Amino acid sequence: MTTGLIDLHIHTTASDGTMTPARMVFHAAGSGLKAVAITDHDTVDGVSEAIAAGKEAGIEVVPGVEIGVDYPGEMHILGYYIDHKNSGLARGLSCLRRYREERNPMMIEKLRELGFDITLEEVAGIAGGNVIGRPHFAALLTRKGYTADNREAFDRYLGAGKPAYVKKDRLSPQDGIKMIIEAGGIPVLAHPRYLRIREDHSLKELIHELRGFGLKGIEVFYPEHTPEETERFYQLASATGLLVTGGTDFHGTNKPGLKIGTGPGDLRVRYSLLEKLKKNIPNPSKNNGSLRIY
Repeated sequence: MTTGLIDLHIHTTASDGTMTPARMVFHAAGSGLKAVAITDHDTVDGVSEAIAAGKEAGIEVVPGVEIGVDYPGEMHILGYYIDHKNSGLARGLSCLRRYREERNPMMIEKLRELGFDITLEEVAGIAGGNVIGRPHFAALLTRKGYTADNREAFDRYLGAGKPAYVKKDRLSPQDGIKMIIEAGGIPVLAHPRYLRIREDHSLKELIHELRGFGLKGIEVFYPEHTPEETERFYQLASATGLLVTGGTDFHGTNKPGLKIGTGPGDLRVRYSLLEKLKKNIPNPSKNNGSLRIY
């Protein structure tokens, strides 16, 4: 039986991380991890490169994705062991990238109205040809001296409800989960502490609803979860028969102070959790993309 530590929530330059998929995999192997999951935002563009690097570095690479869905607060669904070449998944993610692209000029306009001399071309330069996200806006604001760091950029301007924030169109939670399932993957609720539960919902009721859509797990171990939250989410997963996962949400230098595979306190994710995840890999759907996204 394999033992050791893993990290099931990692971003690369394919979305808003600062390490290429290959470099990240070698970094993880050098840090002593046994397995990592590539979970870039709304894209699987880095998965093939990471898998190839994993074979060379001797580390297990789980193909994954992180999909933002429409819910008050911030709800993301992680998809593990997806068929990253599934045509239905490709169409769905292409649509989500288009939503991001439509939002970016509106964010530039808001920032310029606030007095910041920045252009979309400059943000694209930061992104280096990859999918543009808010961390790239934050990095540019910091580089130009408008903010001290990326955290301040989000706290003052780019976070939800802040002056330069623009909400992008998203899938419903049901459609996000369905897209992962139809690509043969395992859908898991990411960082539940970020949810703003509607007044007519308790977290348990929400989990029950998501389970009805096909949710299979909860990201229990996460750097920003307090010990009390971690215990609460663990007990909730146990009570509802859901899998337990965990990861750091590693972004490289876009999240300073965060190390791959470890987090505040005693955050360590054991390989045994991945073994349980593997036992729940469904047979890849023969329905190669019936989800309709317009």
